[in-house]
Amino acid sequence: MESESKQIQQKLEVLDILKEAITIYVKNINFIIFTFLTSIPFFSVMVYFEFLFQQSLVETPEFIYPLFLPFSDRYYAYRSVLYSIHTDYLADKSFSNDYLPILVQLVFIYLVPLHVLELCSAVVTTDLASKLYSEESKMSLKQMFQESIDMSVMKGTFITSLYMLFLSTCILIAFPWTVSNLYGLCNALGGYIFFALICGVALAKLLMKYLEWSAIWNMSIVISVLDGIYGAGAFRVSYFLSSGNHNRGLVLMVVFFVIGLFFRVLCILFGCYKRGYGIFLQIGLLCVGNTLKWVSCMVYFYDCKERKLEKNADGEVGKDLESNS
Repeated sequence: MESESKQIQQKLEVLDILKEAITIYVKNINFIIFTFLTSIPFFSVMVYFEFLFQQSLVETPEFIYPLFLPFSDRYYAYRSVLYSIHTDYLADKSFSNDYLPILVQLVFIYLVPLHVLELCSAVVTTDLASKLYSEESKMSLKQMFQESIDMSVMKGTFITSLYMLFLSTCILIAFPWTVSNLYGLCNALGGYIFFALICGVALAKLLMKYLEWSAIWNMSIVISVLDGIYGAGAFRVSYFLSSGNHNRGLVLMVVFFVIGLFFRVLCILFGCYKRGYGIFLQIGLLCVGNTLKWVSCMVYFYDCKERKLEKNADGEVGKDLESNS
């Protein structure tokens, strides 16, 4: 493959991978237009999802906090300070009638339409970015659309994405499970400060492990798109290529996680979920970040592959020297 003849001349660090991804994104205006047009369905569903998600996130403490301090005056002080602006808005809300239906809706949107649309965007973005990365000539917008749709690749990558969705969902479920178990333990010991400390440490550890595994899962999607290996096979190849590179993959995922978290927190602080205008800008920036994430994963995949090839080549040379000595 021509891309392998162009292979990365030096070992790339995280900053180099990000620079390479940005260069691929901005050097061809047709690629920007293409990713914008193909991200419109994902953008539309994401706007609705984020509106519900941010609204429910703001309201969550109103339903959760009483479980931790049911008889404490601090709860009422907390409620009066945090919700003094919109107390009337939450006064008549209940968990079963208002919060639970939105939670179910969020889970459904995340697992079905959002997952499928993000996968489609990831497949066409990764495939096209790989061609732009390996070819010197630029592609026209018409060529991009003509070469972007391969149903066999889409179906195979969908199988890989189901593995990824199952594993990521299990980890996400582990977050509230961890909190509930730690709360039960600390409640029995009677220490809320102790609960907050160990809960923070446990969640931070779990988040780092989730992001580290996300790098492997995302590379498996790239492998399915570029090498035609699907399902468990893609995960095995991804794990093999990632060995020795876990820290780089972790840092790469931390960068995009922090960017997404920053935009969401900013949008919540400014109440974008109420007015509905700022949220469009937020989702637009998140879509650009999502595109850069997949381009970065593609560059990361080629770099990991090159490192493995160099390591194997060095190993063969070492064996030949030992046999001749």
